[in-house]
Amino acid sequence: MQEPEEKRIVQELLETEQAYVARLHLLDQVFFQELLKEARSSKAFPEDVVRLIFSNISSIYQFHAQFFLPELQQRLDDWTTTPRIGDVIQKLAPFLKMYSEYVKNFERAIELLATWTDKSLPFQDVLTRIQNSEASGSLTLQHHMLEPVQRIPRYELLLKEYVQKLPAQAPDLADAQKALDMIFSAAQHSNTAITEMERLQELWEVYQRLGLEDDIVDPSNTLLREGPVLKISFRRSGPMERYLFLFNNMLLYCVPRVIQVGAHFQVRTRIDVAGMKVRELTDAEFPHSFLVSGKQRTLELQARSQEEMIAWMQAFQAAIDQIEKRNETFKAAVQSPEGDPQEQELQSEELGLRAPQWVRDKMVTMCMRCREPFNALKRRRHHCRACGYVVCARCSDYRAELKYDSNRPNRVCLDCYTFLTGNVLPEDKEDKRRGILEKGSVAGSEQSLMCSFLQLVGDKWGKSGPRGWCVIPRDDPLVLYVYAAPQDMRAHTSIPLLGYQVTTGSQADPRVFQLQQSGQLYTFKAETEELRGRWVKAMERAASGWSPRGPNDGDLSD
Repeated sequence: MQEPEEKRIVQELLETEQAYVARLHLLDQVFFQELLKEARSSKAFPEDVVRLIFSNISSIYQFHAQFFLPELQQRLDDWTTTPRIGDVIQKLAPFLKMYSEYVKNFERAIELLATWTDKSLPFQDVLTRIQNSEASGSLTLQHHMLEPVQRIPRYELLLKEYVQKLPAQAPDLADAQKALDMIFSAAQHSNTAITEMERLQELWEVYQRLGLEDDIVDPSNTLLREGPVLKISFRRSGPMERYLFLFNNMLLYCVPRVIQVGAHFQVRTRIDVAGMKVRELTDAEFPHSFLVSGKQRTLELQARSQEEMIAWMQAFQAAIDQIEKRNETFKAAVQSPEGDPQEQELQSEELGLRAPQWVRDKMVTMCMRCREPFNALKRRRHHCRACGYVVCARCSDYRAELKYDSNRPNRVCLDCYTFLTGNVLPEDKEDKRRGILEKGSVAGSEQSLMCSFLQLVGDKWGKSGPRGWCVIPRDDPLVLYVYAAPQDMRAHTSIPLLGYQVTTGSQADPRVFQLQQSGQLYTFKAETEELRGRWVKAMERAASGWSPRGPNDGDLSD
């Protein structure tokens, strides 16, 4: 009678196991022992190198030679009375997880093997002698070392075929299926080990590039994204080259080292992902820019393209979401749905808890608290560490403890000092009454009928500068306010538009237009003809006495 298919598969399993044990014997008892013997006698290469190359091959060999192979042989000998194999594999399958250590070490072992083959002649001689022997079959050590890596998938294939060939009522069907599941688990364990090995290797390489600083090295971290970005400076006119490493729990803000000996980057700031927020910035001067606001610091960054900006923001949001799921005590990271810039100011309840977004120096020409103009000698610019406003020394002559900076005292403005400490200052230090020009341009820009930068042409403007931030506020629609910068709290010029005549400039430059009335002449130049057209329309309406009737009536702003 023809033997059943399932017995044929068990016979193949036994035969391949016998060949595999012979290969393990060659690896452990011949290659490993001979190299170890040479290392001890000649001292030409370290014993530890040999042990690292062969990892736990001795344990794997003993398990298969002393347990697995004898059990398979015994079961096949007793097949007539006990036609089953599932229970044997179930009993021994958990021990197959020892392969994880071997698999994790495999890539490093191959590198060490190549290195010492080139480096040590005695090492090379031992390998050559064994590889040329009949037992090795003229195959290299690397070829033999690959066998354990491939063995568990081979078990899975044979056992799967065995289960398929079993009759529906076979007594071994349930045990065989369970054994197959356990073999699959061992294979997954091995694959997981490979993935973990690759993650740790990548992480170690990153840490080496960062200089292996103690407070950064953590094997539990996962690198999510790295790459160069531009840092938008609040003092300089142009952005600066920086490099980011985003992990699952922190962002490392780095500067590339000029001389890359050892560490390639210097870590400037570490920002925790917990409590972090990220949103897109709408800045015409710096396209593809976004804001990363953390407890330790807030950064304005610029990507090289829109796609790169989106990729960075998605990576940040993924890290934030992961932290939020693990710890519900932190607030959800909320991005403004329209990317509106009004989120620039911190909510009052967040003052001191997270680093603010600093207002750039060039966006203001006067103190954002007392409205006095800055100058290089007597009134210099400072930043409030709580709200990020640009203020003068007199308005920031206060110190308060900030939680985001480990409760260290920091320079803060008067308003933040009062809020954070609860101390009330004497009346003589309180703000003076607003003057006629003290209409904040921030509020005017957000609630304006028309606003943009315009070139100020001619001697009429005096020392106010070649360009002005011009606003027609919604709540004061018949007046044009001209500021030196968009964030200024006081205009340097206000023009009541009622009765003015609006004229276009010469044909030589169609972007020029003028305001004229009884000897008064103001000349402006827009960046585009389309922008000039909107300004002319807005000023003609104001000159005729028109006022908006509803919240969106007559809005010409971009």
